[in-house]
Amino acid sequence: MTKRDIITLGIGAAVVIFLLMAPEETTPHMPVDDIHAEYHRIFKQDGKKAAEKFCKDCHGKPGLEFSPKHPDPNRCLFCHKPEG
Repeated sequence: MTKRDIITLGIGAAVVIFLLMAPEETTPHMPVDDIHAEYHRIFKQDGKKAAEKFCKDCHGKPGLEFSPKHPDPNRCLFCHKPEG
């Protein structure tokens, strides 16, 4: 094995170890329920961007406010992946 091979293997091992140490996903997924059924259909048919256009119809209004630490709520399905 050459020095170059050893360096490549070391970098590869470091990347794998880094990925294995990543924290668990804690963001809630988009639920599978009657309220979100239409958005799952839109997501499957037309994609993320088409489905997330409707998230603010409910979310962010009284009773479903965003927390103060919530990032910009324009790319909902980037973090809140659909279940199922």
